Amino acid sequence: MRYELMFPDQIRKAIDENWPVIWPVGVLEYHAEHCVTGVDTLVVTRAVDELEKGMNIVVMPVFYYGSSSYAVDLPERNGSVHVNSSVVQQFAKEVFRAWLRIGFRNVHAFIHHQSENFSVGMPTDLALRLAARQVTFEFLEKNRGENWWGDESMQNYYDSRGESDNPFNWIRIHPFMDEASQKLYPVDHAGKQETSLMMAFCPEGVDMKKFDPSKWYAKSAQEASISYGMDAKKMILDGIKKAIKG
Repeated sequence: MRYELMFPDQIRKAIDENWPVIWPVGVLEYHAEHCVTGVDTLVVTRAVDELEKGMNIVVMPVFYYGSSSYAVDLPERNGSVHVNSSVVQQFAKEVFRAWLRIGFRNVHAFIHHQSENFSVGMPTDLALRLAARQVTFEFLEKNRGENWWGDESMQNYYDSRGESDNPFNWIRIHPFMDEASQKLYPVDHAGKQETSLMMAFCPEGVDMKKFDPSKWYAKSAQEASISYGMDAKKMILDGIKKAIKG
């Protein structure tokens, strides 16, 4: 359910039944001439749209203003919007703090931008991960006391790190594509993979008549296909389901 369309009794039901709370996070970035600027965000939002049809989830309003950087091209007349990661971090802290106070304990943010480096982190996902940890510690200290971890109630902490009642699992940040799907469908920038994903998830965001072969990173877009995109889409959706249920 879309959070902005939920009545209070529905929010309470989602809390009591520990529904996954999904936050699509992305950027606005130049993706060559044949793709729209919202690629990295649109693939996530469209995937969540698919999941919402068959799962009890709370879908939070999408966040487009991550740290895109201007590494691909300058923003002038191209459209990239870059927000410093320190600002993203502060915004995320405010959002996460509010969600914990409401009562959500099963929050999942998904990001596609620069997630081929997710294991070591890139500006946007690192900002979210740091914000999640800071807010979790802050919330625990405020509600359980500064010595919360040493309390007898935490004696099974090391045996339950993967369980949902572990405070450090209350807010989790995930790559849009897990390791398995990235291995089969390697991430690129407006090339075969991303163009195919857009064909599958958001076809109105691709116009191959606008393709510019002078962009080295986008040359492989000529090999993009709806079939390649649909195969990747299925694996991606399965991966997101596993992450949510995990």
